[in-house]
Amino acid sequence: MILVIDAYKLVKGAGKSIGIYNLTKSLVEYLGAENVRRHMEQTIVVLGNGYNRRDMEREGVQFVSVPGNPLSRLSFTTWELFRVKRYLRRYQADRVLFPRGYRPLVYHGDDTIIVHDLIPFWYDEHEKGYLNRVENAYIMNRLKASIRRAAQVITISDYSRDAIEKLVPGSLRRIRRIYNGINDIEPWDEKAGDTFSEGNYIAAVTSRMPHKNAAGILAAYSSYVRLCSERAVTPLDLHVVGIGDAAPYAAQGILTDEAAAHVQCRSYLAEYSDLCRMIAHARLFLFLSLVEGFGFPPLEAMQLDTPVVCSDRTSLQEVVSDAGVLVDPEDPGQAAEAMLSLQNDPERCETLVKRGRQNIRRFSWDSRTGEYWEALFGRQV
Repeated sequence: MILVIDAYKLVKGAGKSIGIYNLTKSLVEYLGAENVRRHMEQTIVVLGNGYNRRDMEREGVQFVSVPGNPLSRLSFTTWELFRVKRYLRRYQADRVLFPRGYRPLVYHGDDTIIVHDLIPFWYDEHEKGYLNRVENAYIMNRLKASIRRAAQVITISDYSRDAIEKLVPGSLRRIRRIYNGINDIEPWDEKAGDTFSEGNYIAAVTSRMPHKNAAGILAAYSSYVRLCSERAVTPLDLHVVGIGDAAPYAAQGILTDEAAAHVQCRSYLAEYSDLCRMIAHARLFLFLSLVEGFGFPPLEAMQLDTPVVCSDRTSLQEVVSDAGVLVDPEDPGQAAEAMLSLQNDPERCETLVKRGRQNIRRFSWDSRTGEYWEALFGRQV
């Protein structure tokens, strides 16, 4: 059987989601390794580009660098709608995998799409006008049409599976839930001298996108600092990655002056190892997203033995389970109480760390590889 994986449009650091890129990279790597283990019983062709060749060209797969610039909107669109079909014919695809979730407008072959989340629909309902309306309407229509017509839909959580069925009634029989796999954390230099080494802080990951709820994190931290003051407890500092400056939130009254004195913000950390180091040295990890298709950051904190306070919304309940403290992300007081409670209870923190170690075992790539192999090569048409 010939499986073609469409990775032409994936460029690391481009677009809104690094998660799709990383999933495809890992999927290619592990499927290729499984193919080698099975003595190349299948043919796996990866349609990529010059930007992603280093990550997608792996043993056990045939990598094809497609001419053109995937960063060009015109090239991007014409590929998605039309050009990809020519390559599928050229490489005689029996099945094709579209990791971004979008299939060509007209395609009659056996295809699988991966739908990571329905966040464009969340913005249309809750933050109308934040995204370009024309572009978001196009994305929603394309995604809905792809779900309706694909031979198989893979999604990454039970929450996303149920949301897809609600969006496209009758699609449930074609949906297969396969949780994301988590990769190894990157080692870091313990000799690096900065505030992370001190360890007396709360770490948080967010972004300026409204669904990541930076405002909720800073509101919760303000409530936490106020509680500490009332109860004569020294507050932990807050290190936030994903926003460069807390001043806009202070100007809106979300972040109090007293709390702002303890907050350090970074738009990003240049190396993933630096993010791992920041989370590993933290006393607590705070993640208050409003909507996630899966949600990697709390699991990364569990890999690094850092207790988690996490939003109870969408997929996060099933991903975090009982290995973190789940709170309403729109109730600052609830999150504040959770942070202060853990700060004062090392035994509970240790219990959460142990549960976290158990929880991450559910998301090993060893089991993911088998599920994807069955979904892509084992099913009958």
